[in-house]
Amino acid sequence: MNIVEVSNLRKRYPKPDNKGEFFEAVAGISLTIAQGEIFGLLGPNGAGKTTTLEMIEGLTDPDDGSVIVAGIDVQKEPYKVKQLIGVQLQANDYLDKLSLTELLELFTALYGRTTPPADLLGKVNLNDKAQARPNKLSGGQKQRFSIACALVNDPKVLFLDEPTTGLDPQAKRSLWELVRSLNKAGMTIVLTTHNMEEAEFLCDRLAIMDQGKVIAQGTPAQLIQQYAPDVPPVPRHGNLEDVFLHLTGSALRE
Repeated sequence: MNIVEVSNLRKRYPKPDNKGEFFEAVAGISLTIAQGEIFGLLGPNGAGKTTTLEMIEGLTDPDDGSVIVAGIDVQKEPYKVKQLIGVQLQANDYLDKLSLTELLELFTALYGRTTPPADLLGKVNLNDKAQARPNKLSGGQKQRFSIACALVNDPKVLFLDEPTTGLDPQAKRSLWELVRSLNKAGMTIVLTTHNMEEAEFLCDRLAIMDQGKVIAQGTPAQLIQQYAPDVPPVPRHGNLEDVFLHLTGSALRE
């Protein structure tokens, strides 16, 4: 069963150097995301990934095409869709005079919910930071707290925008395990990343975008077999990141 259905989606913007002309940031893409899978949207900078996600999330109106999330037309009922999704962004600004607990109480109230902040912080392993303020968190802690904020409405679909950018190996691996645990609990997850190892480790299926179009879709194994079958196999040993984790430990130091 598909929980997200995107059909012939297009978005045009004026060219920065010529306002009378337009370029297509998203040029007629179609894709489906199955309920309960981790789906990756990959591509170079400027490929149209963020614009695509913003249209799926109801944050940007498409010029053409349609998006259906959990049976709801995003263009017709954008606010209803927002009740069903969670969105974690690369950068977030919080009220630094409030603690993590107070911020989560605020966000849950905005959704008309009563989820205990301790439950949300427990999901992202931040219970020991319950009374801390956002500006006192490390990079990895901030990323995990942003995911906690995206979980306040118990979303059916969670969108993650490059969730491990700038994180050290321990924090990155910890966040990978968090993503997998949320998915195992039944949550559909859509993520963008420039980390190919991350995409291969986490994603059930991928769509690769370039110049506003989807140029390939499939499972990681299918795409490797189709487009890179002659590349030498990965050596039967770890990589430098594994060396780092072996020598320094895999546990978070926070």
